[in-house]
Formats: sequence, structure tokens, C-alpha cells
Amino acid sequence: MLDREKVAALADERLDWRFKAVPAAAHGLTVREYLAGGPVLDDLGTPLLTLDAGALAHNLRTMAAWCADAGVELTPHGKTTMAPALWQAQLDAGCRGITLANLAQLRVARAFGVGRLLLANTLLDPAGLAWLSAELDADPGFSFLCWVDSVDAVRQMDRALRAAGAGRPVEVLVELGGPGGRTGARGAAAAVGIAEAVRAAGTLRLAGVGGYEGALAHDAGEQALATVRGYLRELAALHRRLAYETAEPVVSAGGSAYFDTVVEELGPLAAQLPGTRVVLRSGAYLVHDDGFYRSISPLARGAGQTPLRSAMHGWARVLSRPEPELSLLDGGKRDFPYDEGLPEPQLVRGDGPLKGEPVVSAVNDQHAFLRGAGGQAPVGAVVRLGLSHPCTAFDKWNLIPVLDDADAERPRVVDLVRTFF
Repeated sequence: MLDREKVAALADERLDWRFKAVPAAAHGLTVREYLAGGPVLDDLGTPLLTLDAGALAHNLRTMAAWCADAGVELTPHGKTTMAPALWQAQLDAGCRGITLANLAQLRVARAFGVGRLLLANTLLDPAGLAWLSAELDADPGFSFLCWVDSVDAVRQMDRALRAAGAGRPVEVLVELGGPGGRTGARGAAAAVGIAEAVRAAGTLRLAGVGGYEGALAHDAGEQALATVRGYLRELAALHRRLAYETAEPVVSAGGSAYFDTVVEELGPLAAQLPGTRVVLRSGAYLVHDDGFYRSISPLARGAGQTPLRSAMHGWARVLSRPEPELSLLDGGKRDFPYDEGLPEPQLVRGDGPLKGEPVVSAVNDQHAFLRGAGGQAPVGAVVRLGLSHPCTAFDKWNLIPVLDDADAERPRVVDLVRTFF
């Protein structure tokens, strides 16, 4: 499923100026040597993104148990972290494979030997299809699925694969979309036509249906949930209608916001149509957050007894306090996610939780505007920030320290997670 030796070899990478998370004192050391020295959070500079080891372990266990109880498979979206070491942890916890979004991400996964991949997208690039074909032909154990949402895409894929001399057919899922959504066939009739085109293409094999309900809603209100449920019922109906070229067809949906509804609507298909594999692709669960997913996760809305915990925090230092109620922090858009909510001030290192209702009102490229903290955030203070949306956090850091406990008085650095964006 994954080349453990290559993941383990990341501990032998030498630290230097390329990694903004580590101090200059660590330069020249390998990751392994640096960690052996017992570094602590106070050794690191700001701005900084960290992970919490306890929260990561909790989230892995919680989601694995939830999926097992629901009787569905989990092939989490690896684009969230692009961290092979975290993919390995997810696979070890029972995930069937890894989902990715584009060709560059696929190449990272194959470089680390991931053996089961789902591309939640259509692959049309001729050079990319030639590379994929070579990967499939060279490794009989490599399992790959991707989406297709038009007859034109089927024709272009078939042409490129024929030109590449493909041996093994590429297994595809017909993607169903919805009005106002993202990609995906609009309506069952179009989807059936795409399936027929796939069956007629010698280089492709019809292996299931898929889609993304999260493109159709953005909250957990009654109307949003009704929209999601209606879409999933259309996807289930499409799955029942198609004749597949595999004994174990896949029906796949499920981001990190509505996976409970996905299970309610698609889960029964496994019993109704023998051989059907219901595959969730939730990816943000591992890291979770203190913003968007905290408010919308099914496990925070009653779908389970154990909620997820945010495993990521930002740390930023007060550089300036030009006004009594304004502190300027040294972390901004280049360091922390901001597309699904601004950072949330939580505590000051050494002084404890912030009192009152301080907020980050805005972020620039390299600064955050902390208002309402007053004297709690003097020049030089280090503020811990809750963050929203892990999918736009990891891409800003190529090496992320993992703390034993972000709430501890003196957190220890117990790992460094390498990302590949």
C-alpha cells in the first residue's frame, strides 16, 4: 500500500534554510538528529504552524471507528496534507487508499509507493495519461480510479491512452454533478450517455459512480441538508441504473461536512447491490479545525458520540501595539489559512487563555490584526491561534512540527511532518 522505507527515510533529510519552521540552530542536522535533542516549542521561531500529536491520534481512531460502524470504506483526500507520513498513519488506521486531486499529487503518491489511488477529478493531460498508463502496466498491483464527466473527456482519454500504447484499461467513475455545483454530468441522462461511451472505449473500464456533495452546500441548515440529500439520492439512482465492467463497482461521495448523510443515502447500496463498495473521501477529519469544520462536521452535529479535535494551531508574535486595543502579529496570509474564516486568538504563551472577546479582524500577507486583547498582548508576546480549513494550511509549510500537547506548559516537539505541494 505504501513504501514505508521511503517514508522512514524522510527522517534522514538534512535541515537547512529551506524549512522556515526550524531554527538556524538546527541547520545541518537530520530530522532524526534534531528530534533526538529534545526540542521544545520555545526553541522555534514565529510565525509557526504546529500539529498536536494527541489530537491527530484521537481523530484517526474516531473516524476509523465511525466508518467501521457505518460499514463504509474510507479513502481520505490526501490533498489536505500532502504528507506521506500522515497518509501512512491513515492507511495503518484502516483506510483503503488515498484520494488526490491532480496529476502532480498523483506523482507524489506514486513516488512513495501508494498502491491504491482515487483521482477525484478527470485526467485529460496526454502526457499525464501516458505516465499513468506506464505506472499501471509496470505494476499489476497498482489500483487506480478517476472520474469522467463528459463524452468529450472519454474520447480524449481514449485517444491519449491509445497513443501511449496502454495495456491495462483505466478504471473510471462517472461523475454526477448538480445545478450550480462544480464538475460532473448534469442529470442522469447525460451520465448514462457518458457510461455508454466509457463501455465503448477499449482503454477505459466503467467501475462506478462518484461525486462531491460539498460543492452544492456550505452549511448545515435545513435547506442545505435537503439539497445534499436530494443529490445523493440521484447518485444512488444512477448507480442502480448502470451496468458495470467490474464485480465490485464503487459509489463514492463524502467530503468532511456531510459524510453522515452520505452514509444514510448511499450506505444501503452495499446490501441492495451485492459487490458495491461505498467509499467516503473525507480528508479534513484528520486535522479538523477551530473554524469551518468545527461548526459543520457531522461528529459535532450529533452523528457520533465523540467529536473530532483540532490538531493544528498557529503561533504568532506581537510585533507592534500602535494603539491600546490593536496588536500586530507576525503571521498572515503567507502562514495561516484565511479563506474559511480568520484565525481565532486563544491564548498567550506563558500567560494562559485570552480574556474578553479579542478577534483577528484582518490579515495581510505577513501580519494579523489582533483587536480587543489590550494589555494581554504586549509587544513580544506569542499568541496561539485557532485556525480554520486545513486544506489551505499545509500548503504554506514544507515541514510542520508536531507537539506532544499544544496545551502543555512546555510542549515538546516529537516529530516533523514533511509535505510535498
